[in-house]
Amino acid sequence: MELLSVIRRWHHRDRIPIREIERRTGLSRNTIRKYLRSDAVEVRFKVPQRPSRLDPFADKLSEWLRVEAGKGRKGRRTVRRIH
Repeated sequence: MELLSVIRRWHHRDRIPIREIERRTGLSRNTIRKYLRSDAVEVRFKVPQRPSRLDPFADKLSEWLRVEAGKGRKGRRTVRRIH
């Protein structure tokens, strides 16, 4: 992620304080400190794998969207009407 390299460059090369980096990026000081201490090249976020509530209906929804895409502009149903 390029933001991580920008933060490191500002802090180490340009000697910008963490509070100023906080103002420029909108990140918290704790997050900036964590990025400066880590040796990671890219920021990784832990996202748990969980099923979607729409998974049981995915086939039916994709079929509806395929049929609607084949219709003319005036004949299509809106998302509200499909819902």
